[in-house]
Amino acid sequence: MWYVYIIRSLHFADQEYTGATADLKKRVADHNSGKSNHTAKFVPWELVWYCAFKDKYQALEFEKYLKSHSGRAFAKKRLLK
Repeated sequence: MWYVYIIRSLHFADQEYTGATADLKKRVADHNSGKSNHTAKFVPWELVWYCAFKDKYQALEFEKYLKSHSGRAFAKKRLLK
């Protein structure tokens, strides 16, 4: 399975990150341990949403959509609280 996920910084609530991975638990742990340069300065992170896909390429396409302007608007309106 592949997962598309959204994490939110616990100390900087306006900071969110969208990603895709085959190992969701490990990837969130990597974000929280500072292994990702893009998210290291906003640790700790909490997982706020995820979705599982059987197909890697569908997951990557959905991740790409969520990172677009309209995808961010969709996520804020339909996926996140």
